[in-house]
Amino acid sequence: MARRDPLQRVPETTADSLTATFSALADPTRRAILAHLMSGEASVSELAEPFEMSMPAISKHLKVLENAGLITRARAAQWRPCRIHPARLKEVADWVENYRMAWEQRLDRLHDFLQEVQAKEKKHGGDK
Repeated sequence: MARRDPLQRVPETTADSLTATFSALADPTRRAILAHLMSGEASVSELAEPFEMSMPAISKHLKVLENAGLITRARAAQWRPCRIHPARLKEVADWVENYRMAWEQRLDRLHDFLQEVQAKEKKHGGDK
């Protein structure tokens, strides 16, 4: 039975969403916003509170997170709560897990190979 290569090409639509997600996660302010939202929904002003930046700047960060599918924003009368959208983070976790498993398999094979080489060297080392 042929083994599936865990590092096979990612479908283009997934790759595009991963690019947007990683791009959004690259900024420490956006990661901090996501960390805040892990404890529950929050308003834009609540999310802006720990940062020394303007509301338009925070809104731009939120727009990037929203476009990447990492958060959703609702409208409840005057309140616009932001919520984390965990499905996109699961896509990233699944993608990373795929690579982790592949590298673990490769490193396990390398370890086995090196053990064989060392065993042969020990066996033949006494023949000198």
